[in-house]
Amino acid sequence: MHNAPGRADRQGVSLIELMEMFPDEETATRWFEDCLWSGDRCCGKCGSVNTRPVPNAKPMPYWCSDCRGYFSVRTGTAIARSNVPMRKWAIAIYLCLTSLKSVSSMKLHRDLGVSQKTAWFMLHRIREAWAAETGGPFAGPVEADETFVGGKSKNMHRAVRRRRGTPKTAVAGVRDRKTRRVRAAVVPKVDSKTLCGFVEKAAPGAFVYTDEAAAYEGLDRRASVRHSAGEYVRRQAHINGMESFWSMLKRAYVGTFHKLSPKHLNRYVQEFAGKHNIRDSGTLAQMRTVVAGLVGRNLLFRDLIADNGLSSGARSAPERP
Repeated sequence: MHNAPGRADRQGVSLIELMEMFPDEETATRWFEDCLWSGDRCCGKCGSVNTRPVPNAKPMPYWCSDCRGYFSVRTGTAIARSNVPMRKWAIAIYLCLTSLKSVSSMKLHRDLGVSQKTAWFMLHRIREAWAAETGGPFAGPVEADETFVGGKSKNMHRAVRRRRGTPKTAVAGVRDRKTRRVRAAVVPKVDSKTLCGFVEKAAPGAFVYTDEAAAYEGLDRRASVRHSAGEYVRRQAHINGMESFWSMLKRAYVGTFHKLSPKHLNRYVQEFAGKHNIRDSGTLAQMRTVVAGLVGRNLLFRDLIADNGLSSGARSAPERP
């Protein structure tokens, strides 16, 4: 691919190259198998390598002699029990990764020729790849900050404002300056116990840079800047890296999704943190990382849409599929 403005050192993949990589379903399936098995096929149920192909690939292409069950490359991953072709899964992962502000289910529905509900479910399954924290705690120094995501109170009807309050959900984040990795998550409150606990879990013992929020005063090793006084940088004290991450998340909120319900917000936060942490890799390496992250994950549609309460304690209506 020709060098272009931006990260020219990253090895990108054009749409033309992507279509040439996955001309048919068989090629896409082999690519997924190579990502997960690296030539050493194993059962997605028990992990055994004592397997063999099944004639005519029915009901599934492989048989495990140890657990005596059929399996495929989907088995034991977040895309198990999906009827969507593997070629469409590969394209969906590519679009999710290469779209800076992610991709909406409406666009994916048009691009892949699937229903909007299927596209919405596919994207949430892909986000399962970033659900587990990886890389261990940060050594520091780190930047810590919190933000609020949700609709503006002034855009709501007065009766709705009185009934629901301002539909904002709190999100806390920590960015390691050395590795430039980010860890972020929805939090129920922005008090000292919650925010300091989040920081100490992500970066135990690290030096922390924050703004002047009183909630961070419980941290032992800390320097802050006073945003209220117009101070944004003082020597090494600033949180510009963390605020840059928030700006990307909020541009996606406004420009791509338009609404992020508290119920599902943490999935979107994990998506952006996950993509931020692998942004230095080439596109194919990123795709392989996502496929590997799907292993051991399980997401059923009935669980995704279940009315099991809002994860953050906020009061907005749940997102529709």
